[in-house]
Amino acid sequence: MKHSWIVRSCRGLLAAGAVLVATVPARADIVIGQVAPLSGVLASTGQQMVLGGRLYFDSVNARGGINGQKLKVVVADDGYKVDETVRQTRELTAQQDVVALFGFAGTANIGQLLADKVLEQAGIALVAPYSGGESLRTPFNPWIFHLRAGYADEAEHMVQQLTTLGTRRVAVMYQDDGFGKAGLAGVEAALARRNLKLAVAAPYERNTDKVEQAVRTIRAAEPQAVIMVAVNKPAGAFIRQYREAGGGAQLYSISVVDPAELVKIAGVENAHGLGICQVVPYPYTPNLPVIREYQDALRRFAPGQAPNYTSFEEFLGAKVLVEALRRAGAHPSRAQVVKALEGLTEYDLGGITVHYGPDNRVGSRFVEVTVIGSSGKLLK
Repeated sequence: MKHSWIVRSCRGLLAAGAVLVATVPARADIVIGQVAPLSGVLASTGQQMVLGGRLYFDSVNARGGINGQKLKVVVADDGYKVDETVRQTRELTAQQDVVALFGFAGTANIGQLLADKVLEQAGIALVAPYSGGESLRTPFNPWIFHLRAGYADEAEHMVQQLTTLGTRRVAVMYQDDGFGKAGLAGVEAALARRNLKLAVAAPYERNTDKVEQAVRTIRAAEPQAVIMVAVNKPAGAFIRQYREAGGGAQLYSISVVDPAELVKIAGVENAHGLGICQVVPYPYTPNLPVIREYQDALRRFAPGQAPNYTSFEEFLGAKVLVEALRRAGAHPSRAQVVKALEGLTEYDLGGITVHYGPDNRVGSRFVEVTVIGSSGKLLK
């Protein structure tokens, strides 16, 4: 609609003899590409990811955009499938007006982009991916700008909490792919630092919620605690089946789950007491300027949508990207965006500070644990 208005206006002015309009070309949109799992086992998470980014991008556009240019986000659905992530990303980066990528999901998915050198060949930054996989961080690569702490950081925090309480027998239920193995490795390393070994590790197949064998394996090992490195549907299925089978261990989850979705799948009586790692502050209480900004954006641009950790995380990621686009100047190039992101050495998002640099691509290592209460609500 905006572009058709510009065309009609120019025609009218030219017809009136205002030939000077031809010397003032319309500013093009700043185009951002996003590939997210809007279908499949991670669909609810993907929808929240897209929502969080859109909230901030819409806020910026409502204020006039950046340097007079509006933000346009092109979103593609990969269904959480690795080959689709690669295909969709290649299609996006083939469009020269796409200056940055934002908010992808999946350690294995993004890892394949690195293995195939998709980002390197395009010379394009990927900002705020929804993954804490160590393989995306080590060895260092210049193209991915992480907002969140890694799974190793989350594992250390959970194991520290468990062992402080005297827990020694810890099991892991994990997705059998790069994501799950990254979390598993993090737990094993955290236990090893305390001269402990894993009680048992039980995998499940990616893109399914078939966890029956994992339930049997972990029940047989009789652990005191189980750490789940899983996405919503299989995590919810495990919680329900494990509790219904009589499993009494303390349950923990890595951060990439939606508490409301887990309660819906597992039932509140089974999900009650679940500890969930978080890599951004609690978004339900407006005690920081950026949380108030996020909640205001929800009311304005997505009325009826409740605060959510995933959408808040991507809201923060969108703030990082927009600041880099602003610093990159008029008509930013991909290279200018990368350089501007590197320059965010100490950037305050509104009570949350991120740090990047030429040799640093991990903006934050914040981790805390929340708990699902008896009513199904998430508590600090």
